[in-house]
Amino acid sequence: MRKTMMVTALCAALVGCASTDEANTSDAATVAPESVTLGGMSNEAAADALLAALLKKNYLASKVSPTRVGVQFDKSQFVLQPSINAEGIDRILMNRFYAIHPKMAGSKELLLLIGTLNHKLNFAKFTLRENGNVIQVQGAATFVNTIDLEEIRRFMLWTDDGLHQVGLSLPKGSEELIKPIPIMKNPVST
Repeated sequence: MRKTMMVTALCAALVGCASTDEANTSDAATVAPESVTLGGMSNEAAADALLAALLKKNYLASKVSPTRVGVQFDKSQFVLQPSINAEGIDRILMNRFYAIHPKMAGSKELLLLIGTLNHKLNFAKFTLRENGNVIQVQGAATFVNTIDLEEIRRFMLWTDDGLHQVGLSLPKGSEELIKPIPIMKNPVST
C-alpha cells in the first residue's frame, strides 16, 4: 500500500512537471520578438509583419496606410514604411511630418532653412510637401532580410534627438509656426 502511494505521488509529481514545462513553452512562444524578418515580402506584407512585431514589443502602433505603420515614440509619432528590395538591401523609411503656419508656408526663409538643414545635417532629409505647407523629415534604416527592433528604436531615438536639437537652434517662437502633425488616430497596444 505504501509503495502504491509513493508511485502515485511520483506519477503526480511527474505529470505536474510535464504540465509546467508545457505552460513555460507556450509562454515562451508569446515573448516579444527581438527582430523581424521582412525580406522577400511585399511592402504591404512587410508593413503587417512590422506592425505585429511592434505591438508584441508593446509599442503604440497602427496601420496608417497599406504600406505604412504609425508608431508612438516617447512624445513623437513616426511613420515607418518598409521598402523591400528583392535584389538585396531593404530599408525602413522613417518619417515625421510638421505643419507650417500659413504666414510662413512657401516663404524664402523656410526654403533657406530647409536647404541649410539638408546641407549641414546627416541624420535625415528635409523636404517641403503640399505646396510648402508641410515639412517631411525622412531617414532610412537599411538591413538585409531581418532587422532588430532595437535598431529601429535606436534610429527613432537618434532622429528624435536630432530634431530636438534642430528645434533648439530655431529662433524663439518657431514652435508656434512649425508643429508636429499627428499621424495616428487610434494607436493600438497589446
